[in-house]
Amino acid sequence: MNSLRSFCAVTALLVSAIAHAQGVAWSELSADQQALLAPQESAWNTLEPGRQTAIARGAQRWLEMEASQREAARERFQRWQELPEERRAEIRQNYGTFRSLDLEERTRIRQQYRNFRRLPLERRMELRERFRDLTPAQRQRLRDRRLRPGAVDRR
Repeated sequence: MNSLRSFCAVTALLVSAIAHAQGVAWSELSADQQALLAPQESAWNTLEPGRQTAIARGAQRWLEMEASQREAARERFQRWQELPEERRAEIRQNYGTFRSLDLEERTRIRQQYRNFRRLPLERRMELRERFRDLTPAQRQRLRDRRLRPGAVDRR
């Protein structure tokens, strides 16, 4: 039974990889996806296959969102567009660095972020200010340091 599950999982991954490599033909998009992506139709065949797949998935996610989720996404995109190009490049680079980490490290970072978000606003602002006051070398040491499990800042 486990070998059958393994076979199915491997097969699904291979099919997904092949689909990603081949892209998505315009005719393979649902009617709703085509309506949403209509401005892209004339250039669709010139997009890289991986880009086509990503856009198709994004369109499907958009179609599955509730109105409030779509509005929040619009606001986030608007804020993104308002950022200077240098800041967007920095964010892309940081995201790439994050994605290159192993799953355990990404999980640890996400948990630290959730812990940070649970702090009272005043404490978060204080920590941000302290971070801003650090030298670049101090910031790097802080980024490189791994907190011991259960270590807590008692301030």
